[in-house]
Amino acid sequence: MMSVETNVTRTSEVKINQPAKKEVTTAFKWFHATSLNGGHMLVLATIASYFSVYMTDTVGISAGAAAGIMLVATLWDAINDPIMGTIADRTNSRWGRYRPYFLFVPILFTISSVFLFINPTGLDTTGKIVYIGGLYILVNMCTTALTMPQMAVLPAVTKNDKERNSVITLGAAFTAIAFTIGSTFTPQLTGLFGGSYTPLMLIYGIITILCFWGLFTTSKEKYITTSAKIPFTADLKKLFKHKEIYPLILVWCLASVGYGFMFASSVYFMMYYIGRPDLISFYMGIISIGALVSMVVVMPIALKIFKTGHQAMLVTQLITFVFYAIAFIFGDNLIVLYVCSFIATAIGAMSNALVNILVNDTIDFIYLKEKTSLNGSIASLKGFAQKCGSTITNSGILALLAVSGYIPGAIGQQPDSTMFTLNFVRFGIPAIICLIIVVCMKYYPLEKYRLEIAKMKNDSNE
Repeated sequence: MMSVETNVTRTSEVKINQPAKKEVTTAFKWFHATSLNGGHMLVLATIASYFSVYMTDTVGISAGAAAGIMLVATLWDAINDPIMGTIADRTNSRWGRYRPYFLFVPILFTISSVFLFINPTGLDTTGKIVYIGGLYILVNMCTTALTMPQMAVLPAVTKNDKERNSVITLGAAFTAIAFTIGSTFTPQLTGLFGGSYTPLMLIYGIITILCFWGLFTTSKEKYITTSAKIPFTADLKKLFKHKEIYPLILVWCLASVGYGFMFASSVYFMMYYIGRPDLISFYMGIISIGALVSMVVVMPIALKIFKTGHQAMLVTQLITFVFYAIAFIFGDNLIVLYVCSFIATAIGAMSNALVNILVNDTIDFIYLKEKTSLNGSIASLKGFAQKCGSTITNSGILALLAVSGYIPGAIGQQPDSTMFTLNFVRFGIPAIICLIIVVCMKYYPLEKYRLEIAKMKNDSNE
């Protein structure tokens, strides 16, 4: 009896591991990769790296008020993610379930991004807070309305894991390129327009529109089930009854926090902790190029070696922790700072892309258990977790600086409490996050379902 079972298992594994047919076109692959990660990511990279400083040092909003804006905006952004995901799963149009959002939302995103960086000089402090806060909320809502359908459409187009991972890896490469440009060269690019951000936002917005329109044209939703006419909360109940997804939600959140702290704290770190504002662009270039190397070079190698997203995440986050810890202790030495920052980013930045593989794993797992496609709802959970991470990042850094006694513009005159805080948010917190992710990936809850999921997908392709 045991030999028969063994033979059946081996036969199933051989069958499961046969290559699946090609299901995506080259055009789809490139438009999917550039839609969120092209012009859209250029906008987000600029916001992540310079918006906090823009609010405090250009618009004249206090660090505490800026932290409040970030908290309210990103908290609401996190809340509306599940709403958007379930709306997307219930959309029925002649264009499909997810594709309609690629047509009109990019236009609104462009308009709100342009106005976000128009300094409201004629308003009082309260007016500035309302203006900046309102537009920031609108930008985030547009991002949500684009992200949920974009993430959901990939598993609706192909069940082939290699194709999915290839699209995600290419998207990660464009993310790294966009962050390199947005975080490193923004001072030079705005200098071409007299220091104004608005022309850049307009250019980035046009790129966003074209890429999403391309995705609309090249995508074809094949693997979706009919939307049930039930309350959207029923979909969430289906998800949350599976305890396996809870560690994944935590990882999605922490990956966002770690990635966000890395970029959002770097300008403050170089300006005030190192006391060298003249080196900001150089330092941002180091970590941006590190992120580029991580996404374009290291991530494909890691996936090839470790085969799965969670194993690649485990190993790379463990290595990243080591270099963050060294930088936290010896980072006041520029050589150590540069080397550790580059290596940590080159190894660890891929985490924000690897989580997308975990999202696809979750979509497959839920289909295995529930026999229904909840792509949008699962994407929204990832978005919710990610936005919670953004809330922690955006408001957390500013709040910690405010509590520590941060003085805007006071280079070389910051109190010791602020100096410690700057080092802690740049390297201490990301190091702690790495360790938590390592533990979650060590006990990856979906691994035991891998063969069942692979067989399910293989059977559906026959």
